[in-house]
Amino acid sequence: MNHPGFFTIAGPFTLSEIASATEAEVKGDAEAAAKTVEGLKPLSEATPRHLSFFENRKYLPQLLETHAGACLVAAQFADRVPAGAVALVTKSPYRAFAQALALFYPEAMRCKAAAAGTEERISSSAVIEDGAEIEPGAIIGPEARIGRGTRVAAGAVIGYRVAVGRDCYIGPHVTLMHALVGDRVILHAGVRIGQDGFGFAMGKQGHLKVPQVGRVIIQDDVEIGANSTVDRGALKDTIIGEGTKIDNLVQIGHNVVIGRHCVIVGQVGISGSTELGDFVVMGGQSGAVGHIKIGHGAQIAGGSHPKDDVPPGAVLAGTPAKPFKQWAREVAAVTRLARRDADRTDDGSGGA
Repeated sequence: MNHPGFFTIAGPFTLSEIASATEAEVKGDAEAAAKTVEGLKPLSEATPRHLSFFENRKYLPQLLETHAGACLVAAQFADRVPAGAVALVTKSPYRAFAQALALFYPEAMRCKAAAAGTEERISSSAVIEDGAEIEPGAIIGPEARIGRGTRVAAGAVIGYRVAVGRDCYIGPHVTLMHALVGDRVILHAGVRIGQDGFGFAMGKQGHLKVPQVGRVIIQDDVEIGANSTVDRGALKDTIIGEGTKIDNLVQIGHNVVIGRHCVIVGQVGISGSTELGDFVVMGGQSGAVGHIKIGHGAQIAGGSHPKDDVPPGAVLAGTPAKPFKQWAREVAAVTRLARRDADRTDDGSGGA
């Protein structure tokens, strides 16, 4: 399905206009300042029609290879911007990028769920296939699409332009926004899909909210447990792969990509831009820092927290997470030391 998107984009804008809105300086002549861009993309996805930004040194290789038309950078990296791209020099590239997002997406801070000023419970512009069931109290927003055999339970909200496939179950009081949902998906009671990701450009002058203009893509046969949350992407999409099963009370941050047939157990937290391969298992109350990759078939024990990339097939435990056998030996060694100390105290040899 060719989806029209959830946000209206303004522009194009000249780099001079962007520099004015972001308190940046165009590095170049009048011709460079007059150059226009039509949108914003990450370094790895940008074309000459896009503005991007660079702040985290981890992504320096992407800066050196980007095809962006312009890039917001700090002064010390201005000379690293590739030929053909224009550097917009600023003290805080991420903050400037947030301001540029607000320029291009002026409506992104106040997203539409249903039509304002109307009493319609089911929008007249929604497309609901024969055989779909809409329970009392559910709200279906403008231009939403609901497939045959899907049931939307009481109190659920299906937002503006959300698409839900066939034979799904959308539980009571689910909110589903900025999302495209496949077939045979189950969302249990209270699931929240597609709200803002936690994005702020932090600084001494306060924390500037970064507009989140990505989507959530939920593929076929996914099940998500009660009161779990999946944030929409900032620029890219948050993706939940086919057949993945997610327990209750799980938090999935913006831009996270979860592969096929993963198992995510209760109270797991996955920070933004982390990627999981296929058949990954994360035990209860485990978590992952942002911007790491967890390889295919890896297993993260309950209560464990990897801080670096995880190789395919690895089994990790502990905080910070390490190979399971190493962790088990360390736990056993500490237990032996504690028992030895306790024995000394009990026989008086370790007392004061």
